[in-house]
Amino acid sequence: MDSSKQLLMTIYASLMAALMAVGAIFAIPIGPVPIVLQNLFVFLAGLLLGSRWGLASVSVYILAGAMGLPIFAQGMGGVGRLVGPTGGFLIGYIPAVYIIGRISENGDHKAMWDAVAMIIGTVVIYACGVTWLKILLGTTLVKILISMVPFLIVDAIKIIAAVPIAKIVRPIIQKY
Repeated sequence: MDSSKQLLMTIYASLMAALMAVGAIFAIPIGPVPIVLQNLFVFLAGLLLGSRWGLASVSVYILAGAMGLPIFAQGMGGVGRLVGPTGGFLIGYIPAVYIIGRISENGDHKAMWDAVAMIIGTVVIYACGVTWLKILLGTTLVKILISMVPFLIVDAIKIIAAVPIAKIVRPIIQKY
């Protein structure tokens, strides 16, 4: 990859990290973990930037938030967010974006493969988040899974929205 392409991908990765921060602002607090839009941008980072640059984007976002920038849900930041109730979900973004990117790349960016990639990515995010919540809250897995139902509905809508967004934006990114 030539240096101008690397610079452009760095800009795109930075833009996606910024969009994740914006997505975190729009939070619906329904318990210890709010409903947010930031994972929509995690999905799009994987689909649009691929595994490598999507991973870079999410890593920059997580690192910036861990360093104290108020970019996590409800304008919070700091390492405490990574060890609090949302920490497992935030950490889950890292493997999820990589997996989404890999599946999308190998699926030739077809809508069906993009949807499959995001579903698998969502499973990874929930596996990390639910596991951490169970450890942190000391409650039963059944209670946590029941509390996740509203999140699953909203995440399904995000996946449905991300497919056409990726279809529209991907050619623009690939053009340059």
